[in-house]
Amino acid sequence: MVKKPLLVIVGPTAVGKTDLSVALAKTFDMEVISADSMQVYKGMDIGTAKVSPKIRQQIPHHLIDICQPDEPYSVADFQRDALKAIEHVHQRKRIPLMVGGTGLYVRSVTHGYLFSDAPKDERIRKKWQTYSQQYGRQSLYERLREKDPETADKLHPNDEKRIIRALEVQELTGIPFSQWQHQHKEQKPWFDVMTIGLWMDRTLLYERINRRVDRMLEEGLVEEVKGLLAQGYDESLPSMQGLGYKEIIAYLKGQWSLEQAVTELKKRTRHFAKRQFTWFRRQHEVHWVKVGEAGWMEKFPEIQRLIAGKFYSFDEYTLNNA
Repeated sequence: MVKKPLLVIVGPTAVGKTDLSVALAKTFDMEVISADSMQVYKGMDIGTAKVSPKIRQQIPHHLIDICQPDEPYSVADFQRDALKAIEHVHQRKRIPLMVGGTGLYVRSVTHGYLFSDAPKDERIRKKWQTYSQQYGRQSLYERLREKDPETADKLHPNDEKRIIRALEVQELTGIPFSQWQHQHKEQKPWFDVMTIGLWMDRTLLYERINRRVDRMLEEGLVEEVKGLLAQGYDESLPSMQGLGYKEIIAYLKGQWSLEQAVTELKKRTRHFAKRQFTWFRRQHEVHWVKVGEAGWMEKFPEIQRLIAGKFYSFDEYTLNNA
């Protein structure tokens, strides 16, 4: 049975994935599947750098604005929703383009993860929740790093829910969560996948990150966070712990000056980008494209040729200007 095509664009934050995906979607008449764990939340637009509503009217985008900030949304939820969206895109004789920086979301689709068999124990989970309350999330994260550094490298120190889940599975099974995943979760890929990764020199990427944060402030990030708090969304929610929201909340609570919040946000975003790049670099079969100051535009003909060469044989799918 011939596997259906799936194009994937990955890379660290601020490298230009979103703009490239829009250009490719226009060129090849594709539909975009967002693989970003923060863009699923309604009302969190500026801090998550969502594509504009105008562009979303022109090009179909899926899995953006699908739940409220206080609604839980897991990688298993994403996989279910992404597979459904991909199926619908294929039914329309188009190739789906999945783009985003949440590595586990991407891999859950490209590598056929299974999510039904992980053992659970409420008692152990509560024990680690209590530990986090007493000693803090950073200490909780370090405990995971001691037990399972591979999983720790994939998670943000503030991702308390997933850190506790990894500790829970490790304590129940006696093996690291990463090892359990390898043994139980990955199947053969469901799709004929082509993954293109964007990267650039670290100094240049960090400059772009700093400019992006400044632009978010100009576009009204502080007002966006104020509005979310005014609607009753608690700062402890996983969504409100995301980059840009956690730092601005600290400013609004008087814990930091605005200058301190912005400096911290830039630093944390740089660290996040480094972790993203490390994650994606470990993935096999990625066509890496290095971009410079001009971004992906100077490499667009090369990227077009890669895609056309891979998917042009799928005659039933629309390929405009390929």
